[in-house]
Amino acid sequence: MANEFYAFMSRMRYITRWGLMRNTCSENIQEHSHQVAVLAHALALIRREILHLDGPDPDRCAVAALYHDASEILTGDLPTPIKYYNPEIRNAYKQVERIYGERLLDMLPPQLRHCYEHDVLEDDELVTPVVKAADKLAAYIKCVEEQKTGNTEFDSAARQIMDSMRALECPELNWFIDECLDAFSKNLDELR
Repeated sequence: MANEFYAFMSRMRYITRWGLMRNTCSENIQEHSHQVAVLAHALALIRREILHLDGPDPDRCAVAALYHDASEILTGDLPTPIKYYNPEIRNAYKQVERIYGERLLDMLPPQLRHCYEHDVLEDDELVTPVVKAADKLAAYIKCVEEQKTGNTEFDSAARQIMDSMRALECPELNWFIDECLDAFSKNLDELR
């Protein structure tokens, strides 16, 4: 299995998100991971450059976000209502994600494994909270994009995600919500 890691990463585009929802525009985990990387980088920069708070390196956050859903290449995207149904299922799924994360890492040359380990296993204590905040933000943006098309299927998800974002102790996320989020509800002409 050695040296197959990158081939598996390219398969992220085949894993569709939001499987239980009617989507007007489908989203795969490759697209999602790119958006989370952009947002994680932005959140870390906002923390450092605008709020003048200590925090993780923005570039590290972006890289970690690129790999935050890597295990889903092997597990698929388990819908949130199932994944978080109760603590027992949530904990079992975290174990499954870790097992498959380890399996992916085993596909790397041994000399590179340590370079990807924290990103694939999501265990960097400084970076992971920023990536998780960016992941929630990306999910909320998906809801907004669906709502713009008139798809009410995402209304309750948008409310739940916003509540969960506001509950986080993440000043850079709150700054982004207050200063940037409204632009995502605009069409191209309104952005100009």
